[in-house]
This record gives sequence, C-alpha cells and structure tokens, in this order.
Amino acid sequence: MSTPRLQLFCLPYSGASAMVYSRWRRKVPEWLSVHPVELPGRGARLGEPLQTDMQGLARQLAREIARHQDGPYALFGHSLGALLAFELAHELRELGVADPVALIASGTSAPTRREDYDRGFADPKTDDELKAELRDLQGTPEEVLDNPELMALTLPILRADFMMCGLYRYRTRPGLEVPIHVLGGREDKATQEQLLAWQLEGNSSFSLDMLAGGHFFIHEHESKVLRIIRANLEVDLRRHRQSLSGKHQVAVPVGC
Repeated sequence: MSTPRLQLFCLPYSGASAMVYSRWRRKVPEWLSVHPVELPGRGARLGEPLQTDMQGLARQLAREIARHQDGPYALFGHSLGALLAFELAHELRELGVADPVALIASGTSAPTRREDYDRGFADPKTDDELKAELRDLQGTPEEVLDNPELMALTLPILRADFMMCGLYRYRTRPGLEVPIHVLGGREDKATQEQLLAWQLEGNSSFSLDMLAGGHFFIHEHESKVLRIIRANLEVDLRRHRQSLSGKHQVAVPVGC
C-alpha cells in the first residue's frame, strides 16, 4: 500500500464532532488521508471547554495542526467548519506553515456575505429554539430530537457553535494564495451569489459546485461530494508538485 501523499483536515459543522467524517476514511483513494479535526468540548475532547471565539479557536487549532502536518495538506469544512477552515488557513500562514494545497468551503456563505446568514445566532437560545433550528435544517432524525439524553449532550455544543457564528467578524487581510473550491446545496439557505463571493478570498483558482439537496447535502450525496473533492484535489496536488519541481522535488503522478 502506498503512503498517503495528501492530508485532508476536515472541520465539523455546528453541533457535530469529528465523527461525521469518519466514513470518509474508507471511501477515498490511498493517496488521500482524511484527518477529522475534533473541536474542544465534544467527542475525544469532551472534557475541554466549549469555544465561542472563532479566531481564538482557529489559532489554537493552527498550533495543533502544525505539529501533525507532514507534507502537502488541504482544508475542508462544512457550514461553521468552512468559516473555521478559512480562519485556520490564515492562522497557519501567520505561524509560517506552508499554505494548504486547497481550501474547500462547503454549505455556507462567504465571510463577507453573512449579513443575513448569521442574524440572531449570537443571541442565547432556549432548548426549544435550538431544536426548532435543527428541524429547520432537516439533518437530525426526530427520534434523536425526542431523546433527552442525546439532546443534553448536543444542545450545549450547538448553542456555543451558533454563538461562535453569530459573534464572527470578518477581518480584511491579504488573499489566500490557494485554490478555493466551494460546494453548495440548491435548496440550502446560502444563495449562489453568497457562495460565489468566496472567490474574493483567494488569489488563485476558484470553483463552485451546486448539488441537489438542503444544508446536509454532504451526507445526502456523499459519494458525489467525495468525487468532486477528489477530482479537485488531484489537480491541485499535481500543480503543487509541479511548482516544487524546481526545489529538488520530483513530480509524482496522482492516481486512484
């Protein structure tokens, strides 16, 4: 078995843990190594305090990822995870870590187009209001919503994550020198115009793929999402290796 040539760090959406990406490890080619990123206060990090400061969390994650990053890597995030991946890319650059091969932002408006998207998220919400939000997003089975034990674990995480989105403030910085790929759901809240605004955050190539489905299209159409990610990263990794070919690097074909 060949050694994976690209690390893909995956950031979860609001209320979720790194487990939402665990299946991906079995569904990608050998050259791609999926690394689900666990956030404080959930999963394996349940004993750590929840965070509501996105910049502070991105800075913390950047320090952690810098210790594990080995060779070329890419960042993926869905919804809250997309914003966090964006901030993480900037924080990694501040640390002097090499740029990612690509940033893949899924299921959320661009950082400059959140005037309506995050409205009210910074306001504390009751349990019933949070459950209503989950029902509206159509990604949580009713039997889970009606399970008091599961909700007791999930709602505090969701409340902190929503507040993190609501408190987020865009900061103007030099554009990222990396390809940006965006995925959106045709029935999701984020409009195509809001998704296209992601291209303003980078000085390299850009792509937008719209898929059928609502906010959780990444689960509804998982195979198609992974095909798009793989196809984009194949091209980006090849370009990355070619750009390094003059720096004592040998370009290696990427295959399935």
